[in-house]
Amino acid sequence: EKGASLSMKFSCEKALLQSMITIASRAVAPKSTIPALEGVLLEAEQELNLTGYNLKTGIRGTISADIAEPGSIVLSARLFGDIIRRLPDDMVTLSTDDLMVNITCGMSEFNILGMDPSQFPELPAVEYQNSMILPQRILHSMITETIFAVSTNDSRPIHTGELFERNGEGLLTVVAVDGYRLALRRETTQLNVSETACQFVIPAPALNEVSKICGDTDETVEIVQGSRHIMFRLESEKITLITRRLEGEFLNYNQAIPSNNPIAVSVDRKKLISCIERCSLIITEQQKSPLRCTFGDGVLDIRTATAIGTAQDQCPMVGNGNGLDGQQLEIGFNNKYILDALKAANAETLRISLNTPISPCIIQPEEGDDQDQFLYMVLPVRLKAGQ
Repeated sequence: EKGASLSMKFSCEKALLQSMITIASRAVAPKSTIPALEGVLLEAEQELNLTGYNLKTGIRGTISADIAEPGSIVLSARLFGDIIRRLPDDMVTLSTDDLMVNITCGMSEFNILGMDPSQFPELPAVEYQNSMILPQRILHSMITETIFAVSTNDSRPIHTGELFERNGEGLLTVVAVDGYRLALRRETTQLNVSETACQFVIPAPALNEVSKICGDTDETVEIVQGSRHIMFRLESEKITLITRRLEGEFLNYNQAIPSNNPIAVSVDRKKLISCIERCSLIITEQQKSPLRCTFGDGVLDIRTATAIGTAQDQCPMVGNGNGLDGQQLEIGFNNKYILDALKAANAETLRISLNTPISPCIIQPEEGDDQDQFLYMVLPVRLKAGQ
């Protein structure tokens, strides 16, 4: 029962407390009609729990503390975070007298008013349906290499999240799509005997927080699927993130990705990025124009023209861009969409597969690299004569 206990008292290391406030605060509502939601819930039991919750995503972290008297209180996330960050590197002692909170550290002392913890909503319970375990660095890369393609348009809410789909063999596929492009990433997960195939869609804002919390480490993160919520559990850091699932029909990505692409060329990823970035210098928000890409024999010619002027560049490639009619394939792309995909692609050499000027372009790792790791699809822009 979360009534405001009359007194609570604990001490812990400043650095520990500061890092956990930062993590819990990621889920705090910046502005809310419920004042407690702008706060962090502190619960001192055997250890100290800190919770932030904006009614969509909740983050709870646990740190070890010397607890003299158990209890709970809600403190303004911004003020509490600022105070702890500015304190000297020493032991912090926090005690409460009803809602008055006393914070001391070294010579510094603050007395601030807290909020009644009973005003803080409970985190949703996650009824276990399924789970998967993978290294934090793998989950981090799966999110950061796909999240750019998530839709920001609320007309199809299901596409404002990412599809997580695991088959019976433990192969996890993560897909993001926004109507102009698609990003897909695959990775094998540890499969427990009891686990089955599953799929669910997680909102992008929650995934952004998950990727920030995941370190570049082989320490694992467990993803637990509930009927309405998803929980991410980082055992080693004692951090839990809970978010609601998105409901709806996600794009059937297997059907959307064309399998017949007679033209395939290889390019050096960094060289192609440089070429496109140079040509993009004359494209602005006001002066938009597609990149006109001509796939020749061993060379990709890129040019664009806006009211600012024209730009042209060439990128060497391996292969021949002759289309079905024997002509060089000329195709238009939005510079941002193609750059996002190229920058996320985690391979030195990329294979670009094409068919016609109005068919999607597929970007994958060159054969020999781990082929299944990623696939990006970008829809072309119809070129007008004279562009």
